[in-house]
Amino acid sequence: MTSSKKKVQISVYLDPAVMTVLADYAARRDKSQSMVAEAAIASFLSPDSDERREAAIAKRLDQVDRRLNRQERDIGIAIETLAVFVRFWLATTPALPEPAAQAARAKAGERYEAFVTALGRRLAKGPKLRQEISEDIDPGVEKR
Repeated sequence: MTSSKKKVQISVYLDPAVMTVLADYAARRDKSQSMVAEAAIASFLSPDSDERREAAIAKRLDQVDRRLNRQERDIGIAIETLAVFVRFWLATTPALPEPAAQAARAKAGERYEAFVTALGRRLAKGPKLRQEISEDIDPGVEKR
């Protein structure tokens, strides 16, 4: 024998904006406004609502932490790439005598524009350097 409990009716006053959101949500889910309100109240009053909210916040914080770690890695790669290039360039480029240095400075503008164009193409269609570098490399082991 099953006993069905009769639901109790209450009257509440809702802000018009909240009422609009409730009506829209119920319509999208094809549920009654009463059913949606009852579920929301039950969820709000549930003893584990704090734990669920904390778990949701912890999940979001973990996502933010992973993104920040990826950004830190990418910035580290960019800095090291620049440092290696500068060291290589300084070690392999001899100083030019003054007449040749003037010609080199004149050519520098052209070469810089070509560099910026090539960089723009690379950034637009990849692959990105960070995608080419393995995340599995042990930073304590240096290969020579």
